[in-house]
Amino acid sequence: MQLVHTIFEPAGDGPHPTIFALHGWGANAQDLLGLAPYLAGGRFLVICPQGPLEVPLGAHAVGYGWFPLTTGRPPDMSAIVSARDELRAFLDSALERYPIDRKKVVALGFSQGGVMAYGLALAEPARFAGMAVLSSWLPKELLSAFAQGESKPLPPILVQHGSLDELVEIGRARDSIETLRSLKAQVTYREYDMAHEISPKSLGDLTAWLEEKVLSPLIVAP
Repeated sequence: MQLVHTIFEPAGDGPHPTIFALHGWGANAQDLLGLAPYLAGGRFLVICPQGPLEVPLGAHAVGYGWFPLTTGRPPDMSAIVSARDELRAFLDSALERYPIDRKKVVALGFSQGGVMAYGLALAEPARFAGMAVLSSWLPKELLSAFAQGESKPLPPILVQHGSLDELVEIGRARDSIETLRSLKAQVTYREYDMAHEISPKSLGDLTAWLEEKVLSPLIVAP
């Protein structure tokens, strides 16, 4: 497996419902792992890959990202496609290595990781039982790069955003919702009185959504 990653494995032999949790700019593979015990009572296998791009944070500190920031300019689609391809290869390896229920896989992304979650689900919607996007945005350039057409509907999507977000302005999340609705996606959108973060309230709503959309439905084999 090419990407450094951390993992939370629930009790039992599995296969387990699984979340691939993708961190934001300047974070690392440890960043979202602490959520795992609180998501549906720790019933999900949670795998947190680390972005391949090094982000200097100071004299002796390094974080990681998925693609370079291009403030005020269109996103670097070649870098996003490259990172998406690395993630797809990582998912393939993880499916072989870990006890994953392939019919209950969720892509979850925070901030820049949310862009990657959108990219994964737009490219291969049938692969995911759900997608959760936290404090992020959907670049319209992704649609032409990754969308596969109406014959393959997107999985259920949860979008959460803070009205006080100072890094990803809430208007970008609202625009993303309109784009998703134009694709006839099944979207649940929640706004919170918070900044660029995950709050106890948003975490609780995320758990409730996972239980309703991923854990509860009966998946019938074709």
